[in-house]
Amino acid sequence: MGRKVREPDEDAQIDMTPMLDIVFIMLIFFIVTTVFVKQAGIEVNKPDGETAIQYKNANIFIAITEDGDVWMDRREISADAVRANLEKLLLEQPTDVVFIQADMKSKHGLVVEVMDQVKAAGIDRVAVAVRGE
Repeated sequence: MGRKVREPDEDAQIDMTPMLDIVFIMLIFFIVTTVFVKQAGIEVNKPDGETAIQYKNANIFIAITEDGDVWMDRREISADAVRANLEKLLLEQPTDVVFIQADMKSKHGLVVEVMDQVKAAGIDRVAVAVRGE
């Protein structure tokens, strides 16, 4: 009687291609749905506020320092150039609210001038940032 000679089984392998496809699709989904925030580019000493409202869609920030410098999209600009820079940013990422981060010691007239430039760019909702809890 002859014995059957068994060949050694090959190692079982898992096909990774479907998992890599799913990871790649998830990566594309998260990249497409990510909202990029246009920070002002400088920290200011914001005033305290009792009745502050937290907005979820904070996209564009404009900072005004105590020295009267206006910062937008991590660059210092003049107050007259706010409208042109804002219109350019709105083409890239449309929004309905612009946040102004004015220092406590900044001039009120400059804040109003920047607000006028924002309104002239077509944004009706302007929020002034305050220091949080």
